Amino acid sequence: MSQNKKTTITVVLASSLLLAGCGLFGDEEKVGSQIDPPQDVSIVNDLDTDETDVNNEEMDDEEVSNQVSQRELYLLDRNGFVVSQTLALPKSDSPAKQALQYLVAGGPVEDLLPNGFRAVIPAGTEVDVNLLSNGTIVADFSSEFAEYLPEDELAILQAITWTLTQFDSVENVELRVNGHKQDVMPVNKTPITKGLSRANGINLEHDAIDIMNTRPVTLYYIGENNNGDTYYVPVTKRIKAENANNYEAIIDELINGPSSTSGLLSGFTNDVELLSEPKYENGLLTLDFNENIVGWSDNTISKEVIDTIVLTLTEQPGVDSVAITVNGEKDLMASDGTSLAEPVSRPEKVNTGRF
Repeated sequence: MSQNKKTTITVVLASSLLLAGCGLFGDEEKVGSQIDPPQDVSIVNDLDTDETDVNNEEMDDEEVSNQVSQRELYLLDRNGFVVSQTLALPKSDSPAKQALQYLVAGGPVEDLLPNGFRAVIPAGTEVDVNLLSNGTIVADFSSEFAEYLPEDELAILQAITWTLTQFDSVENVELRVNGHKQDVMPVNKTPITKGLSRANGINLEHDAIDIMNTRPVTLYYIGENNNGDTYYVPVTKRIKAENANNYEAIIDELINGPSSTSGLLSGFTNDVELLSEPKYENGLLTLDFNENIVGWSDNTISKEVIDTIVLTLTEQPGVDSVAITVNGEKDLMASDGTSLAEPVSRPEKVNTGRF
């Protein structure tokens, strides 16, 4: 972040709407029983993949790199946010099932967990998946799935949904327990009858409760672990409906930053502003800022600021890359030495330790 300007550090509280209620699943048959697909779709039988299982022979570095896959696992950080962490998992011929297995507490993810993170699916839960031909993936869990804390309910839904929808062929998620479709979650009864998708949002912030006249927008802020290492946290806010696809309004939300109660940072100073209306053409969005966005020198912008802008704007439909200028000038660099002369695209994976 900028060293010659006083960076405004702000924080956000992601609130959860949990419906009252209780109830656990009784003793039902374990996962692995036949899952009956809807009558108008067919089972694809997980995801098409050419991945193979890792063998246990000793391998050199190149061989090891060829035996793992980078997967985004949505885990819970120390502040209660659901956050993607890209981890190297053994190659598998069932990558979606494997990804779910790595969301189970006490499972194989334990040796890979980043500092301050935890898995949210209850320990001992068995999982199975089936991909249907309509883009819906069925995630089937054993009875242990219901043994979670009430305050974790939305985090579990979001972690499952965003982990599974990283795969191109998956658009929606259907939850089952022991083969039985779930219309509500077992503890707080959160409705899930219409299925789950990224449109449901993540780390929901509900400053604006006027659902009818607002629309959700997912923005990225900066989180820190106990060691001071940073990562990017998606937060879904609601903004006025007429501004939902207004890029300027989204940038204003980024500059305003998160609220002031729960450990997320903003790389912007309050005096940053756009000098002109954002320009969109063929997937490219161009943003022209005033000089207050620069940091250590006249042409250097904080890498964290660049990252949060690109991650946030490429969440918008049709935006593939972002070009940034200052007073119309393109001779800019990020604080890590990367040139900003060319547009910046969204990375394939988020929170890999590199951007």
